[in-house]
Amino acid sequence: MPKITHDAPSGPTPMGPYSIVTEANGFVFVSGMVSLVPETGKPVEGDVRAQTHQVMQNIGAVLGDVGLTFDDIVKTTIFVADIADYPAVNEVYGEYVGESRPARSTIEAGALPGGFLVEIETISAR
Repeated sequence: MPKITHDAPSGPTPMGPYSIVTEANGFVFVSGMVSLVPETGKPVEGDVRAQTHQVMQNIGAVLGDVGLTFDDIVKTTIFVADIADYPAVNEVYGEYVGESRPARSTIEAGALPGGFLVEIETISAR
């Protein structure tokens, strides 16, 4: 199956030369989402909880653009600037993924582009 790059009109504009959503072999890869507000292109104001809510809303919107939901996610990778934020990120993340509970890795990145506190990428299955 060839690689398909999808438009993601509901998500934020990429910060570099990459696609937001790519599909191959029945898997849908959503690039790392940060807390940019799609309508303004600016970061959401607030702490790591506010940023995580915006990240998850962005992921949900992008998945919706390609006909998927949080229940279709099979793997996530979470990058945090400070591992001390893990409990707050985990709590907000859990509100969105619910009982689907995809496999997950969480990594302290030390610093994220743009000074963001959290970035999350996903892999979903059709």
